[in-house]
Amino acid sequence: MAKHKGRAWHSRLLAAALGVTALAAATSVWTAQADTTGGRPTGGVASPDERDRPAAKVAADIAHASDAGDRGVNITIDDGPDPVWTPQVLRLLKDEGVKATFCMVGTQARAYPDLVKQVVADGHRLCNHTVSHDTAMDTKSEAYQAQQILDAEAMIVKASGGVRSQYYRAPGGAFTPYSRQLAASHGMRPLGWNVDTKDFEHPGADTMVATVKREIAGGPTVLFHDAGGERSQTLAALREVLPWLADQGYSFGFPVR
Repeated sequence: MAKHKGRAWHSRLLAAALGVTALAAATSVWTAQADTTGGRPTGGVASPDERDRPAAKVAADIAHASDAGDRGVNITIDDGPDPVWTPQVLRLLKDEGVKATFCMVGTQARAYPDLVKQVVADGHRLCNHTVSHDTAMDTKSEAYQAQQILDAEAMIVKASGGVRSQYYRAPGGAFTPYSRQLAASHGMRPLGWNVDTKDFEHPGADTMVATVKREIAGGPTVLFHDAGGERSQTLAALREVLPWLADQGYSFGFPVR
């Protein structure tokens, strides 16, 4: 599970996060000015109450297996939601009768709450992908890691209308023991992947499909993206690979928790 994804996408998200959530003190300042509705912080930043709400603790090791069993496949979709590509991905998944796990960036979730709600309404699961998609999370302080994970979760919960993330995926796979334990203590199982389609590199739909066919025997969790760039190749690959997996006797499930 190698680190990946371009610096330009990370830079745009980081700039947006810093500008929108006033994270500049960049280590985590957990006190935020309350709004007039009773003490909730403005801007989607986690309050102490939100951060400490009870959640069923889950395992802190990185999940790879599928709850659909030995022939299960987990389709995971990263970096959204995106107003252009996420609706198309959702339509395709509905047409194929497939449920997926959407790993959402906090600022994207806050910008497009209706899409977050649609993902939930369609029966998919949510995954926390941090505030700003910083692929160097494993080099940062624990305070920074906590801010990225917990503030993102507050944004996702608010956008979804109260639905929690069931997983945490570190951008680029930059997990640390601390971030895994923190996520698990808040009910989010750390989530890896086994098959990286590298759709962010635009290798062509045929190449992405060939990667899935070649590597799916090595593990069930497949990585795609619905944001961070033009995703027509991703859609084309999904249209081909989902029926192929079904024809091969695979069932679509969710990562184990």
